[in-house]
Amino acid sequence: MTSVRALPLAATLLTGTVALYITFVAFGNITDFGTNQQFVQHVLSMDTTFKDDDLMWRAVESKGLQDAAYVAIIVWETIAALVLIWATVQWFRHDHVNARRTSTIGLLMLMLLFGAGFLAIGGEWFAMWQSEDWNGLDAAMRVFLMSGVVLLVIHLPMDRAGDASASRTGV
Repeated sequence: MTSVRALPLAATLLTGTVALYITFVAFGNITDFGTNQQFVQHVLSMDTTFKDDDLMWRAVESKGLQDAAYVAIIVWETIAALVLIWATVQWFRHDHVNARRTSTIGLLMLMLLFGAGFLAIGGEWFAMWQSEDWNGLDAAMRVFLMSGVVLLVIHLPMDRAGDASASRTGV
């Protein structure tokens, strides 16, 4: 029986966990389309913000554009899920170089969606932080941080066997 190396095992399990999570998110958005569709509509229309005249010009009131944004989110989530599932398979196969590359792509996709998309655009541009009812900033931050932690773990130095490499100073 081959020995299990801690760092590749951690990378495998953490990548698989994020893959499972975003798969469930995408599946939920596809099978229960209306729930988060309402969320996107309220955020983009800014109808539950403070309604400051200096900000309300940013509101997107077109149902077509709101739905297009929501479908784009679902497509992005689905692609990220597939990429991370493939990365998990690569980790299981001990293909560390490709697994690291593929994991990085999937994790960065999530960090872009939840960091740039939800935190920056939704939270600040559309003032989602002002809404008591349609504020997804905490959930977005959880996904952003989770993805970032996993990204850091998969980029820890490994030797060819998958062990953590000692630093160049010998410490």
